[in-house]
Amino acid sequence: MIKKDEANNESADLTETGQAPGKIWTATFISLFIANMAFNMGFLMSNALLSTYAYSLGASVSSVGILISTFSIASISFRLVSGPIMDTYNRKYILMISAVLMAIAFFGFSSSTSMPLLMVFRLVQGCGMAFGNSCCLTMVAETLPKDKYGTGIGYYSVAQVAAMAIGPAIGLWLVDLVDFRWTFFITACIMLIAAFLAFLVKLKFKRTKKLQLKVNNIIAKEALLPAIVLFLQHGASIVTSSLLVIFAREQGVTSNIGLYFTVASITMVISRPIIGKLTDRFGLVRVVVPAVICNVIAFFIISNATSLIVFLLAAVIASFGQGACGPALQTLSMKSVTNERRGSASTTNFIGMDMGSMLGPTTGGKLADTFGFSNMWRLMTIPFVVAMCLMLVFRKTVAKIEKNFAERQAS
Repeated sequence: MIKKDEANNESADLTETGQAPGKIWTATFISLFIANMAFNMGFLMSNALLSTYAYSLGASVSSVGILISTFSIASISFRLVSGPIMDTYNRKYILMISAVLMAIAFFGFSSSTSMPLLMVFRLVQGCGMAFGNSCCLTMVAETLPKDKYGTGIGYYSVAQVAAMAIGPAIGLWLVDLVDFRWTFFITACIMLIAAFLAFLVKLKFKRTKKLQLKVNNIIAKEALLPAIVLFLQHGASIVTSSLLVIFAREQGVTSNIGLYFTVASITMVISRPIIGKLTDRFGLVRVVVPAVICNVIAFFIISNATSLIVFLLAAVIASFGQGACGPALQTLSMKSVTNERRGSASTTNFIGMDMGSMLGPTTGGKLADTFGFSNMWRLMTIPFVVAMCLMLVFRKTVAKIEKNFAERQAS
């Protein structure tokens, strides 16, 4: 009778936490996976549409640039407080509020008729995104079995890649089908669905401390290594998004260059779960270092590309590099801290990525203006090389993080 009661209690506990031993695709994981996809689709759709919409309202090109940059400024600013808040309060409700803020932003876009209003709601969107994607990653880390951590993060990151592949295309299709206002309205409804999915998440929560906005709570020093490597890797990789099409046209490839991004997305969707399994089996350093080398090779291929087929070859190689580094470094960030500090670790991770997004394209543009496009691609391999050197120099630190994580899970 006692054993039966214990079994019932264990079953109840599994239901409450959303976990099962050795199982990745729990109800909680699926809810967070879909919510994460919704957040990223909303973000990417707005990037593709807001500039055109603002321009149609009569905004100048410089004003449009300020509008798009407003998101990054808001996102980074709110990330400075998101870590301590996520580590203090129930992350489930923080995720719900984040999704509602994103919905408010899109409802605002749909009704805005002036640049000041668009900028206000862009700030709201930046706040929602700052908490939303960090909170999703933090909560997913709680659901994964310790022996499949890398695999789970790999599957989880597919949501972001899928959003990259279809988000902008769906946004543009909806605009052609209806108009900008209805497209933003539909996106707002999708964000409300994400809020409902967050409500369905079942994870234990017990408040253990008061909110303290200290540097140690905002930035997790234990997660600085993966954040710095991610800053270097992402900052260099994102140059392809902003400058590759321009370079391809200069090289005489004027049609179908958009296939580069399609091939890259498909490759990442296929490779990320596989690479996650390799990370669990062989360790992070043995996966990230070859991945970074793939990025270097891809950029040298791009620097000499004069045909579409060569660009597509580079897309495949680069995608293996990007597909491995992102999830692996997110995994290391989550492993570097205890559960109570995962909010800070997630924030540190995304600050590194956001800083790379801000500085990478600017650096690439200045290098292209100074040394020419071909040399720019070659010079932008330097951040990759520095990232690889950091992983090799601090490989003992990485091994210690993984060892400590395994010991915490076993205790």
